[in-house]
Amino acid sequence: MEDNKGETVLPVSTANPNNSDQSVIGLWGRYRKLPRNVYAIGFVSLLNDASSEIIYPLLPVFLSSVLGASASAIGLIEGAAESISSLLKLFAGYFSDRLGKRKALVVSGYALANFARPLLAFASNWHQVLAIRMTDRVGKGIRTAPRDAMIADTVAFEQRGLAFGFHRAMDHSGAVIGPLLGYVLVYWFAANRNAPTAHDFTRIFLWASVPAFAAVLVAIFFLKETARRQLRESEANPPRLSWHGFDGNFKRFLLVVALFTLSNSSDAFLLLRAQTAGVSVMTIPLLWAAHHGSKVLSSLWGGDLSDRLGRRRLIVSGWTLYAAVYAGFAFVANDVSVWVLFLIYGIYF
Repeated sequence: MEDNKGETVLPVSTANPNNSDQSVIGLWGRYRKLPRNVYAIGFVSLLNDASSEIIYPLLPVFLSSVLGASASAIGLIEGAAESISSLLKLFAGYFSDRLGKRKALVVSGYALANFARPLLAFASNWHQVLAIRMTDRVGKGIRTAPRDAMIADTVAFEQRGLAFGFHRAMDHSGAVIGPLLGYVLVYWFAANRNAPTAHDFTRIFLWASVPAFAAVLVAIFFLKETARRQLRESEANPPRLSWHGFDGNFKRFLLVVALFTLSNSSDAFLLLRAQTAGVSVMTIPLLWAAHHGSKVLSSLWGGDLSDRLGRRRLIVSGWTLYAAVYAGFAFVANDVSVWVLFLIYGIYF
């Protein structure tokens, strides 16, 4: 096959025979060869997600039980937040290509999100939560595409699946650590109660700012601007923000993603569904941590497998699994079933 420079690229198994080792030792050896910048980006994501996921599994409970928000209000908050994030990813990716600089957008995105998120501690109604969540997601929209492009710029073509798999594993590791910290904080502040009070939530949200600020500091001092692997071609043909500029295969992929996204709901509803099925408020952070633990394991192997088996097979398999899990949530009747479904759901990612 050919890469986008018109140069022949051998399949990974042929181009790099050392990648044939499927053992844990072989996989670890390939991860050790990744550039330092990939590790730095991974640690930033770990700290950021540790902060975010202290809050996220408790946010639906906070909205419904403390602020009195309805399910439709929670849906509006999550839908608006994710929509603005998705729209900004397009423009942020375009401008990072145009400017040839990734780090400034990555750092500013993390900074905006991590300075906004602790403000949830002072929210007194769901409208304020909406504004804070949207600001948080604006930060995500600004940083995501440039960050992913920075990873792609840092590694060779045949390492991209491995590098992104490592990044997703670090991201999900932070998302395991966060809920576990949230669980500790919930029991620390609300050990003698069945559920946290408004004051307990305030203290928990403020504690979430510690890893948030650490993420920003690591991004500022350890991320390095990388030379783009397609710099000459990009300078000769500056990217245009145009649908006509994409090839047919990418257009078809975007249409399929758009169709899939129409059926995609917020995980906040799954957390509320877990409550109705019998999972207690105090153990929801543990459920969320287990879910992300499943993501970590699947990401470590999934990224490597995508370099070998192809992206399409894994994407189709993940979407099929996603549909099956959502069908299961429609009929779930007890907390054990909820735990099983959340663990399986983690494999989709």
